[in-house]
Amino acid sequence: MSGDWAGVAVVAPITVPYVRSSAHDAPWWIAQALRALIGAAGIAKRDIDGLSVASFTLPPDTAATVVPALGMEVRWLDAQPTGGASGAIALRRAARAVQAGDAELVACVAADTHRPGAFAETMRHFSRAHTAGVAPHGAGGPNTVFALITDHWMRAFGTTREDFGHIAVAQRANAARQPNALLRTPITLADYLAARPIAPPLHLLDCVMPCAGAEGFLVTTVERARALRLAYARITASVERHNAFADDPVVTRCGLATDAPALWAQAGIGPDAIDCVQLYDDYPVAVCMQVEDLGFCAKGDGHRFLRSRTLTFDGTWPLNTGGGQLSGGQAGAAGGYLGMTEALRQLAGTAGDRQVHGARRALVSGFGIVAYDRCVATGAVVLEGVKAS
Repeated sequence: MSGDWAGVAVVAPITVPYVRSSAHDAPWWIAQALRALIGAAGIAKRDIDGLSVASFTLPPDTAATVVPALGMEVRWLDAQPTGGASGAIALRRAARAVQAGDAELVACVAADTHRPGAFAETMRHFSRAHTAGVAPHGAGGPNTVFALITDHWMRAFGTTREDFGHIAVAQRANAARQPNALLRTPITLADYLAARPIAPPLHLLDCVMPCAGAEGFLVTTVERARALRLAYARITASVERHNAFADDPVVTRCGLATDAPALWAQAGIGPDAIDCVQLYDDYPVAVCMQVEDLGFCAKGDGHRFLRSRTLTFDGTWPLNTGGGQLSGGQAGAAGGYLGMTEALRQLAGTAGDRQVHGARRALVSGFGIVAYDRCVATGAVVLEGVKAS
């Protein structure tokens, strides 16, 4: 994979505050994200000449129909159907468009609405698409998929619920300092262990809360970022892979395991040089898997690696410093962007009272479209911050 990402700047991370339920549709949330991006960057709508959209609840609308609905005109358009990997993959493709001259200012947006009835339909689709082998027998939805994965993981590697709880408790502590997080009340390990079962071995605090909201960022040239006097991040490495290890009976590794050496070779650093880590976290087992596959530790040692470190923003290994999805909420495809916008804030020094001291380099990974036997889409990006001039 080519490691030449020169000349590209990532700027203006935005979040449209999440709500538990919304009467607005996905295009409305996309519009709010674009409005926020325009305000954050100090640009006009007409300046945006590229658009990348990720959304589960957008149909029957499409990325193509969003453009005229919002009165936009673009020369580059991308639709990201990769779920939890959408942020990393959208950034990669937008960066290549900027390098090729196909666009100069690309808005990358992920947004979803959430209504109980609409979500039930989404879960029915998830069951058909992701769990074809078990859906006819009454199993469906991500909780069931990850219950199977988590149970197998615990048996294979000796990971305990206390190990997973260490992740959830730390991320809730980070969320307490993140104004947009939906779950900000601190929890203890005892709270985590006592939470009601959902799909054993998963309990309530292992599962993300579905909600409505949006995330976004802009991808442009370094020259444009400087002209706008914006702090920006430059890409030092990025990888992407689809349908890795498809023969595994239960997923215990993902495409990141194949691509981690290339990622670190591109970046010219090792895992120890990263100042904050933003991993896709719809369930704690996914965090353990990515920690291992990205080369921070050996396979099967993720829980020991994490338990030996303090995972809060001011700890020894800052992880998901905004609370991640486990405490922030999962606004559909926006969950795949959450780590990216948090990393950009950390690198710009604008994360407020959860700021990681001296944060210069961040890793963001994506993990999406998961069946019990594979993770279909993965991506990762290493970013380095550049302050506004």
